Amino acid sequence: MHIQEIEDRDSALINILVDIWEQSTRATHTFVPEPEILRIKQYIPEALRDVPELIIAQDELGNPLGFMGIDGTHLEMLFIDPQNRGRGIGKQLLEYGIKAHGVHDLTVNEQNPQAVGFYEHLGFVTYKRSDVDEYGDPFPILYMRLEHE
Repeated sequence: MHIQEIEDRDSALINILVDIWEQSTRATHTFVPEPEILRIKQYIPEALRDVPELIIAQDELGNPLGFMGIDGTHLEMLFIDPQNRGRGIGKQLLEYGIKAHGVHDLTVNEQNPQAVGFYEHLGFVTYKRSDVDEYGDPFPILYMRLEHE
């Protein structure tokens, strides 16, 4: 596996990453109804183009396995292709983000216990909770930051 920071965000790559987002969301965000997934999906290409740092994990042939987006020191997004989950890709991406970009805070859906556990395992702690997501929808959000040792 190889980690690469992406500058050229062409349509072909964006389409592949949207597909990874959708598959990952369907696998891990089982609490989100289908119409909501389709609504959010409309905004993902723009989010991928606009996030200041877009970093992908690729296989040896250059095929994306997962990606993360970073704004300053905030992890905006981290999604792994469901067929490649459990192989340490998310951990390697996040550790790269911490080392190379100083990532130290993020938000995560409370109803996604696998993600919450993943971030806790990597040293993040919850410091705040919201009953609704950034759109005002009833999906509780946890605000987490890296616990300094």
